[in-house]
Amino acid sequence: MAGKTVTRADLAESVFRKVGLSRTESAELVETVIDEICNAIVRGEMVKLSSFATFQVRSKNERIGRNPKTGEEVPISPRKVMTFKASNVLKQRILRSHLARKAKQKPANPAS
Repeated sequence: MAGKTVTRADLAESVFRKVGLSRTESAELVETVIDEICNAIVRGEMVKLSSFATFQVRSKNERIGRNPKTGEEVPISPRKVMTFKASNVLKQRILRSHLARKAKQKPANPAS
C-alpha cells in the first residue's frame, strides 16, 4: 500500500485553504498544535483527540528477548513507549473507505 505521506507543509497548506489564515500563520498554527501534543506526551499525559485517536505513554517492564540471528537470550531493559490507539470513528472511516475501494475494483459480472 504505497500512499502519499502527509507532511507538516501539507497540513499548513490545508489550513491556509480551508481557514483563510496566511501561509505563515497556518504553518505556525500547525507547529503550535504539534508542539502542544508532543509536550503533553513528554510530560506523560494522555492526549485524546476525539474521533481520531489517543496517544499515551506506557511503561514496559524488563523482559528476556531473543536475538533472532543467533537465538541468544538478551535482557530488554525497562522503558517507556508511546502508544497510538485509533478511535472507533477513525477505524470505521478506514473500513468504509477500504470496502468502497474494493467494490470499485471488482470486475463486472459478465452476462451468461
